[in-house]
Amino acid sequence: MSLPQPVPPSWKDLGKSSNDLLGKDYPFHGTSLEVKTKTPSNVAFKVGGNRDSKSGVIAGDIEAKYTDKKNGLVFTETWTTSNALKSQLELENYLAKGLKLDIATSLTPDKGQKSALLNAIYKQSGVHTRGAFDVFKGPTFTTDTVFGRDGFLFGAETAYNVTEGKITRYAAAIGYNAPEYAVTVHGLNNLKTFTASYYHRVSADVEAGAKAVYDTKATTSGVALEVGTKAYLDSAAFIKAKINNSGVLALGYTQALRPGVKASFGLALDTQRLNEISPTGPTHKVGANIVFES
Repeated sequence: MSLPQPVPPSWKDLGKSSNDLLGKDYPFHGTSLEVKTKTPSNVAFKVGGNRDSKSGVIAGDIEAKYTDKKNGLVFTETWTTSNALKSQLELENYLAKGLKLDIATSLTPDKGQKSALLNAIYKQSGVHTRGAFDVFKGPTFTTDTVFGRDGFLFGAETAYNVTEGKITRYAAAIGYNAPEYAVTVHGLNNLKTFTASYYHRVSADVEAGAKAVYDTKATTSGVALEVGTKAYLDSAAFIKAKINNSGVLALGYTQALRPGVKASFGLALDTQRLNEISPTGPTHKVGANIVFES
């Protein structure tokens, strides 16, 4: 008798451990601030602002989220400094166990832009599937499914344009997840771009990972490669480092200053241009992120 299989990750979360290791906690693109609060009536507020170091543009948003855990209901409303109004309604495990319904809308009155995305997600032992209908883009129907068995993962995604009556995008992936490591291979963009990612929890305090990308349509030949690591200094601080084959070295440091206050600092160095006195174009970057949460 086989043991019950766990619910596999969603399609977008395949390779998540490696992507998070190489992509998160490197705030070198600018300076950002987040303030998060919660009320006794299950309403959470988040105010965020970010200054892009390249353009100097400051953008922000305010978000309110109401959660009804008993009925599996979550309602989120967001207003951005670009005057975009975003709404999201989620209903999980209400109509059926493992079924989640999601409606996300966006409206920008100044530009006349609008969007509406309907999602239905179903997950059970050994399977995680999603169907999404983009009302105004196409309309387009997208579906993806991931099957899991004894650590092995198999996934596929396809998008169908209803108006044109044809498949506009398809992709596939295969992977293996273990408690200490994970390996994932993707074939994206109609199997024209291939990625391979690897994640390894070396010890309780050290993580390592790598990602390789090969684009058959790229103007330059070769494989883009990035490797990185994360080390916990103590329970309140960790450092991260990564480097790619273009010679860009990125460093990140995150410190919990006190309960509810976290600061992160990021630095990116183009190691091939360290000796240039007056380099042209963007070279080195530095940034910071501070989060207050109550």
